[in-house]
Amino acid sequence: MAARRIAVVTAGLSTPSSTRMLGDRLAHAALAELRERGIEATADVFELRDYAHDLTDNLLTGFAPPALEQMINTVVSADGLIAVTPIFSTSYSGLFKSFIDVLDPQALSGTPVLIGANAGTARHSLAIDYAIRPLFTYLHANPVPTGVFAASSDWGANADEVAPLGSRVDRGAREFADAIAAREPVRDADPFDPSSYLGEGRSFGHLLGGLSGE
Repeated sequence: MAARRIAVVTAGLSTPSSTRMLGDRLAHAALAELRERGIEATADVFELRDYAHDLTDNLLTGFAPPALEQMINTVVSADGLIAVTPIFSTSYSGLFKSFIDVLDPQALSGTPVLIGANAGTARHSLAIDYAIRPLFTYLHANPVPTGVFAASSDWGANADEVAPLGSRVDRGAREFADAIAAREPVRDADPFDPSSYLGEGRSFGHLLGGLSGE
């Protein structure tokens, strides 16, 4: 069975970051779930704070600097995406939205997405469903039913004992692994195949207005 690859994108601002901690925990659980299904998988982890200046340049010029372009290509060619953002002012962070804004609107079409979010208080937990999930639905991605929210208390002694973070992580990871397993593995595009930059079934003649050179 072909190996799979998942991408993990986190939008935390601090170091160390609880956003990155949640992303790592989700990735670990997802890889374990895939292995249980007999699927070998690896994870590429990206912290958006490392690309903040490049994202601004991309938004201003319309062109991605090389490091950002490589990161975007790795993310959109993955078999699944784990996306984690801190919640600021009841919604995703500006850094997270900047990343979404530089993606091609069709780049994540059909891609399974496991959504994660964190904030100081559990009062922000609904942001996953009223703010983040619609964002990925708009992009025609496939966000799994369970989004995983972590409040500051989830990392300490006063964690939720009714629905502990561990059980929510495991449930989201199972759904994510199921969604990945149900899809055909993503194949890396051949950069020398004209369909990779002209579009499937198109030719250079299409760019010339359909002229046949008679």
